[in-house]
Amino acid sequence: MWSDVLVVGGGIVGLATAYQLTRSYPYLRVRVVEKEPRLAQHQSGRNSGVLHSGIYYKPGSLKALTCRQGKALMQAFCEREQIPFEICGKVIVATQERELPALQTLMERGRQNGVRCELVTSEHLHQLEPCAAGLQAIHVPESGIVDFRTVCERLAERVREAGGEVLTGAKVLAVRETSDAVEVSTSQGEFIARYFVNCAGLYSDEIARLSGVRPPARIIPFRGEYYLLCEQARRLCRNLIYPVPDPRFPFLGVHFTRTISGEVECGPNAVLAFAREGYRKADVCWRELWTTLTYPGFWRLARRYWRTGVQEMWRSLSKRAFVQCLQRLVPEVRAEHLRPAPAGVRAQAVAPDGQMLDDFVWVDTPRAVHVLNAPSPAATASLAIAERIVQRLAERF
Repeated sequence: MWSDVLVVGGGIVGLATAYQLTRSYPYLRVRVVEKEPRLAQHQSGRNSGVLHSGIYYKPGSLKALTCRQGKALMQAFCEREQIPFEICGKVIVATQERELPALQTLMERGRQNGVRCELVTSEHLHQLEPCAAGLQAIHVPESGIVDFRTVCERLAERVREAGGEVLTGAKVLAVRETSDAVEVSTSQGEFIARYFVNCAGLYSDEIARLSGVRPPARIIPFRGEYYLLCEQARRLCRNLIYPVPDPRFPFLGVHFTRTISGEVECGPNAVLAFAREGYRKADVCWRELWTTLTYPGFWRLARRYWRTGVQEMWRSLSKRAFVQCLQRLVPEVRAEHLRPAPAGVRAQAVAPDGQMLDDFVWVDTPRAVHVLNAPSPAATASLAIAERIVQRLAERF
């Protein structure tokens, strides 16, 4: 089957790319192939649903630029499509004196990125979040919440309405790029496209290798484990309560997040997953685990941060340790308030030297764009990321 552009990946970045393509170039034949029977089954459908403001990201970075632009585009899309979302605001809380300099640095970074934010006292914090504990906090009123799975479904609807195709249950088996086309073999047949976009998330590096590209990093899966507050304890969190993040890591730390459905998520911690889709502790894919354990970059990462890794694993095994971490932000929370929630897996790109890639990364070939690292805030930024992908393709049309 022929198409002008074939997008691999039915998550939010792949669907946003197809959507932007059909809007900008309605005469093109656009097709999305997804290996799962339904869309948004992995990172796009297993996140906290936060519309990020852009306060965390290095000024001038691709993350910072696309997050700010993407948030505006996502809000406009949700308003136009009547998808429920809420700009509820968040607080980033310093609970110890040693966190105050990092809080001030974060505040300055937010202002450089154009984020509306203010430093508040503990008294003001308690007005915003009565049950939160902290010495100082940053209030970010423009942060919000949405269901990104619903966004994905709506994006797919609009792609189909524009004449595009979104095909599920089509696992990519082989990719061959030639001088004038890309040939893709899937479990549902053969496809030929003028151009190819790899938005395969957890398997983006493997799809790149299938097509003959040597990616600059390997995907290492980290499982994020969550709890939900029971209904009686939801009063402990009005909106979003975050800690001051460790600047060495791309993770934001254990936090409280009210979802658009009214639940309150607590987490995540981050532990090595034994499969790229290893959502349970018992999920193991020996081939994928072997690929991780034989990768020099993983061991260099582990040597550098083994203490943090041990802490994360202990919190994964001990509910008591998880609760103690939550109590730094909300002292009233108790173990009996928590019930298990579905986990997510983060596709973390790790370079051979052990560095975790913190910004979006893509690699171009004459007929393809490979999105090889799209961590948070990729969902918030997805429509802006898609615009940039379309621009890169448009130079070749």
